[in-house]
Amino acid sequence: MSAGLRYAIALAAGRMRPKRRPHPPVQPPQPSQPGVSVIVPSRNGKDLLDALLPGVTVDLAQIAGEIIVVDNGSDDGTAQWLATRWPTVRVEHSPEPLSFARAVNRGVAAARFSHVCMLNNDMLVDRGFFGALGAAFDAVPDLFCATAQIRFPAGVRREETGKAVMAHDNPADFPLRCDEPLPGEDMTWVLYGSGGCSVYDAAKLRALGGVDEIYEPAYVEDLDLGYRAWQKGWPSVYVAGAQVEHRHRATTSRYYTAEQLDTILEINYLTFLARAVAHPKLFRRLWKEALQRLKLLAPAHASARAALAKAPDIATSGGPSDTAIQSEQAFLDLTNGSVAVFRGHPPTGKPVTLVATPRLAGSNGRRAVPSFDQVVVAQVDRLEPPSPEILAVCTEVVLVRRPPAGVESAAFATALRLSTRRWRPREARLESKSMQYYMADCAPAKIISSR
Repeated sequence: MSAGLRYAIALAAGRMRPKRRPHPPVQPPQPSQPGVSVIVPSRNGKDLLDALLPGVTVDLAQIAGEIIVVDNGSDDGTAQWLATRWPTVRVEHSPEPLSFARAVNRGVAAARFSHVCMLNNDMLVDRGFFGALGAAFDAVPDLFCATAQIRFPAGVRREETGKAVMAHDNPADFPLRCDEPLPGEDMTWVLYGSGGCSVYDAAKLRALGGVDEIYEPAYVEDLDLGYRAWQKGWPSVYVAGAQVEHRHRATTSRYYTAEQLDTILEINYLTFLARAVAHPKLFRRLWKEALQRLKLLAPAHASARAALAKAPDIATSGGPSDTAIQSEQAFLDLTNGSVAVFRGHPPTGKPVTLVATPRLAGSNGRRAVPSFDQVVVAQVDRLEPPSPEILAVCTEVVLVRRPPAGVESAAFATALRLSTRRWRPREARLESKSMQYYMADCAPAKIISSR
C-alpha cells in the first residue's frame, strides 16, 4: 500500500476518534511523608547503578527520602548485588522485563514520600540536585514537575537539555525538541519533564493515574504525563541548578536497534496525540501535521512507514474522556520555545508589582521600584539574556517572543496569568496602550495603565 493511501486512511480514522475511559487514580500505600522517593528502573544495569547510586545517596542524605530500584527482568544478579552493596536501597523485583512506564508505576505504588523522582540508571546527578528541584515546588503554585538540566559526556553531541518544547518549524522535523537554555535562564515553563531526571508531586501523579502503560517499551510517556498535567492547570518547569549527566540510551541500545527505537518513537508520538489531546480541532490539526510528516519521510524511512501503517488503529482506539480544564493551545504556545524566564535579585518580602511591557527597556533602562519587588513580563524580538542592570532591579524577568503585528500573543497572556498566580502582585503596571488587552490576565492585581 502506498504512503499516500495509508496517509488518507489514517487521516480519516482521526476524524472518527472515539472517547475512552479516564485513567483511574493510583492509591498510595499510606499517607505520604514530606520527602522524595527516587525510582530507578534498571535491567541488567549493575555497572550503571554502581556509578549512579553514590551521588544519589549523598545528595538525598540532605533531605528525607528513599531509593527504590525496580529490578526490571535482570538476570545479572542485580537484586542480590544491591542487597549486599546497597542494603538501604529498596528493591521491587520483576522476573520479566517491564516497559519503562510499568516499571516506574511499580515504584510509584510503593513510594512513601510526598514527591517522586524518576531517574534513569544511566544518569549521574550533581551535588544539590534534589534541593534545587525541591525548591521549585516551594516557589511555583500547583507545580506538577520540576525537571533538571541535562548534560552529555565530553565529546558527545548534546541531544537533550531539559528545556523541552513542542514546535513545528520544519515539516520534516520531529515536533518535540530540546532547546539550548540561555545563560542565566531558570524556571522557564516546559511542556513536560524528562522521565529520566525529574521530580513530580506524588499526589498529582497518582491523581493522573500514574504513567500511561500504553507506551511500550519506552518513549513519549513523559510527554503524555506532562501534557495531561497541564490540562489540569499543573505546570512543569526547567530548573537550571539541578544538573545531571546522561549516558544516552545506555540501556535501550542493548536490546533495540536504532531503527527499532526510531519506530517506537514515531508510533508512541501518534499514540500520545490520539490519547491525550482533548480539543477536537487541535487534535485534528496536530494529527494531520504528524501524518504529513510521516508521508514525507516514508520513502526513505522504515520507521515512518511502520507508524503510518499503525495510525488508523491508534486513532480508533480512543481519546480522552473529558475536556481539558486549561486551554491546550495556550500552554502549547507557552512551551513552544518562545518564552524564557530569568531570575533577578532574591525576593525582599516587599509587595510585588507586575510590569507588562511591549519592550524590555527604553533608552534609559529599567529603573528600580523602591517600595516593591518588580517582576517584568516583556515582549521581545529575540530571546537573549537580560542585561545585569535589568536583573539587578527585578526579581524575575519573563521574555516572550513578539508575535506578528496585529496578533495578540496567547503565550504572553498565559505567562502573565502564571506570573500573577506565582507572585500574587499587589499591582500590575501595563506599559503602553497595547498592553491593556491583557488586563484580565493580571487579575486580581490593581491595574495601573500607561496612556
